[in-house]
Amino acid sequence: MIDSAVRENAAWCDLVCRTHGRAGSVDADAWSVPRRSPPWYPDAVTLRAGVGAELLGRIDAGPGASVKDSFADLDLTGYGFRVLFDAEWIHRPPGGAGIGPGLVAVSTAEELTAWADAHGGGPVFRPALLDEPRVRILGLPDGHGGWAAGAVLHDGGEVVGVSNVFARDGSPGQVWAGVCAAGAGRHLVGYERGTDLTVARRHGFRAVGPLRVWAR
Repeated sequence: MIDSAVRENAAWCDLVCRTHGRAGSVDADAWSVPRRSPPWYPDAVTLRAGVGAELLGRIDAGPGASVKDSFADLDLTGYGFRVLFDAEWIHRPPGGAGIGPGLVAVSTAEELTAWADAHGGGPVFRPALLDEPRVRILGLPDGHGGWAAGAVLHDGGEVVGVSNVFARDGSPGQVWAGVCAAGAGRHLVGYERGTDLTVARRHGFRAVGPLRVWAR
């Protein structure tokens, strides 16, 4: 399942980059983008274990560059990179039914702007994502025209990727329960760390392998 999670995540990163006019490329080793990716998104994602530092030749490896080391087996310390964070790939098998409690689809550019502001990602999330049938942006209304929490579901074919889960004023547990209900019947994958990983585990996800993000 880790390979499916990795490839789904790379596809999601590619989709976000393309909405910013940055076309990526993929081969057996990695997905990468030659121009700097949008904030919070990597310039490369390894797709198998054992990829070497030659990967840096495919990206703008200057200050601000980042690499998602999907199998936590790269060592980029000799190239000016440091470990930004470690996390765990997660998987939840199909189960549950019904619409997520309180979660609704973000469907207009105005709603997306408000959702992105609540999330903290701002202009990273562009309206073109709303036209992509593989993407569902979900939010928990705050009762004042904004969003208290939310998440993104990306259909990667074999699996559905869960990302960008946030809870500003809402309960993290409520958001994860809503995500599980919205993705009922599908294998759900993603990655989390810390408290978010703990909450995901309470909702049926299990850790399936480590990853590491390097940044320069």
